[in-house]
Amino acid sequence: MAGRAELQAIAETALRAAQADQTEVLVVAQDLSLTRFAENSIHQNVTEKNAMVRVRSVLGSRVGVASTTDVSKDSLQDLVRRAETIAALQQEKPTAVVLPEPAETVAVDAYSEATAACTPETRARGVEAILKLSKSNDLLASGAYSTRVEETLVSNSKGVSAYHRGTMGSLMTVIMSPDSSGYAADAAQDVSNIDAAEVGRIAVDKALQSRTPMALEPGAYTVILEEEAVADMIFYLSFLGLGALSVQEGRSFMAGRIGEKVAGENITLWDDGFDRRGIAHPFDYEGVPKQKVMLIENGIALGPVYDTETAAREPGKRSTGHGLPAPNTMGPIPINLFLNTGSASIEEMIASTERGIYVTRFHYVNPVHPVKTIITGMTRDGTFLVENGKISRPLKNLRFTQSILETLSNTEQLSRELKMVTMQYGSFSCCVPAIKAHGFTFTGATEF
Repeated sequence: MAGRAELQAIAETALRAAQADQTEVLVVAQDLSLTRFAENSIHQNVTEKNAMVRVRSVLGSRVGVASTTDVSKDSLQDLVRRAETIAALQQEKPTAVVLPEPAETVAVDAYSEATAACTPETRARGVEAILKLSKSNDLLASGAYSTRVEETLVSNSKGVSAYHRGTMGSLMTVIMSPDSSGYAADAAQDVSNIDAAEVGRIAVDKALQSRTPMALEPGAYTVILEEEAVADMIFYLSFLGLGALSVQEGRSFMAGRIGEKVAGENITLWDDGFDRRGIAHPFDYEGVPKQKVMLIENGIALGPVYDTETAAREPGKRSTGHGLPAPNTMGPIPINLFLNTGSASIEEMIASTERGIYVTRFHYVNPVHPVKTIITGMTRDGTFLVENGKISRPLKNLRFTQSILETLSNTEQLSRELKMVTMQYGSFSCCVPAIKAHGFTFTGATEF
């Protein structure tokens, strides 16, 4: 781990070389370690240490951005020159760009020494627990066990200086037979809280239960979606419509509908960078402190998240601390999402279902209609028919084409427990329950 002093020295070297009206320096240092396994054997152990420096130079309303992984003095000075040259070549915008002013940032403890010190041997012991279960059932296991230490520092010429360090461990596996597969995953700030044997048990059970799947006609069904599937929908809702830029450009479901009902009364969705149940991060990539933002409350759309640029476009608005690294085309998005829980268990959801489909997770999800929040994708690694309150048989995978908001409007039950689901990249997390919803549309079937 580099530490704040080292990252601050990098930023100050760049700022001293700056000649632009305003300059911002973002430094992200990472220690990444990964153990991969396939066909019941570990085949890769890798560790990567790197630092990325990104400079944003502002000349009036013109902005230039450049980045490097070389933190030597000469490289940093050249980086600043490149960013300023790029800015000078841009066309003027209608309004000046203003970087954030300093603001008090409250620290959040998101660091685990156990994760930072996690060795290949520790990860191998976790993988071994999965492989034993797989081998004893004549199955094949593959997957990955990774740890990450990440430090972020944002500093600008107006006096902003914000630093955060955090850790994350994640384990996932897919366990297969010739005609079935099962998936399970877990993630935690502290790897000591990851139960590898339980991850393996769940995936093995899914693989065994999924053998000899039957085909099912497409149509509208009641579904019970595990947390991984729910998180996919919430992630896409975030990307498609919960940021101010998408609202301002009219491509969000919230455009013209703030204050209106967009989901069921049992649905409340918010973003909170200080909640350690997710990947906590106290400020955004502009150094602005994060605010807890209620996005949908009791089914009512309350509004999106903002960064500095989108807030400046609307009178009376301020950044909510959701800026991404510049440049980006998405604008601000919430990346520490929480969906409220309910009072049911998954077993109770199944028991109350006369006929429906149980879904472990989705695969290859893509947007179809952003404003209507329609997405399409496949089920994967454990899809089952529910009949008369019981899981009756495994199903071949199905393609769905479905509106996220329609699903949230049709949600009948939410589970009592939250699970943190992380994206495969970056500090994106979503803490969600499992849900039961009616009227979920499957539009195609597969042969596997």
